[in-house]
Amino acid sequence: MTSDHPTAKDCRPRRVADTPAWISQRSQRGVTLVELMVGITIGLMTIAVAIGSLMVSRGISGTVSDASQLQQQAAYTFRVLGQQLRQAGSLRLNLAAQKQATASIDVADPVAFETKSTDFDPSINTLSGKDSPTSSEFKLAVGYRNYTEALYPAAAEASLFRNCLGQQDAAKPTLIQSQFALDTTTNELMCAGSDGTRQAIIQNVADFQVRYLVQTDAALGLPRIQYVNAATATADWSRVFGVEVCISLYGTENIDMPAGSTYKNCDGTTNVDMTTLLAPRKNRLHMTFRNVYQLRSQGLTG
Repeated sequence: MTSDHPTAKDCRPRRVADTPAWISQRSQRGVTLVELMVGITIGLMTIAVAIGSLMVSRGISGTVSDASQLQQQAAYTFRVLGQQLRQAGSLRLNLAAQKQATASIDVADPVAFETKSTDFDPSINTLSGKDSPTSSEFKLAVGYRNYTEALYPAAAEASLFRNCLGQQDAAKPTLIQSQFALDTTTNELMCAGSDGTRQAIIQNVADFQVRYLVQTDAALGLPRIQYVNAATATADWSRVFGVEVCISLYGTENIDMPAGSTYKNCDGTTNVDMTTLLAPRKNRLHMTFRNVYQLRSQGLTG
């Protein structure tokens, strides 16, 4: 008589000895040396590709960041220069010039430009500069009349004009003067008030050039505007109608540039090879910026 119930022998735990040899050997086998080397090689190749992609991404990101920073520096520089140059030679309006000081003033009354005030003379304090300045001179100097105005709601008058450093000169209260020069030792664009004390406003400046726009042949009925340097413009500042400023800036990122990578300098014709420059400009991104400012005074009257 047979029974479907397992016997005690069948319920015993299976021992290793009861397991077939081919099953026991497969379950305990590890990887071979060849398999291990292949795995390591694939892992190293994956890491190398990832590092290469990271370096390329880092280089592109650094270049874009450099370009953005240079554009911001140029925008700030032109804003500071523009605030001063557009005021060059400006004088206070003498309201109701034909009336007594005690008479009431109407907006329709005639007005006149003041010509001089204490130590401010528009013929000598408007513009000046040197084409090749020494360490104690400036490439560009701008001056205009400083005066007070009635500010609401204060009863007292105050002046809102400031120079390139955001200051006023107590020794010359009627003059606002800003002077600019490139420090070739530190590659910084320096700014100073009328006292000559210099302070850097931007760094990494490769070049700083200034040209002047003068009007000629106006008496002949054929007025022309032409570019001249400071030496020519100083002959008659009253004919200066505008100023062109050019700056070349360089970045902070060291870029792997191909040989022959160039940019145009402020003269507009010279190609400068960035791979052959001396440190710290070698293999750095360079950008040239240019702006023209029209003088608000439209040239001084003779």
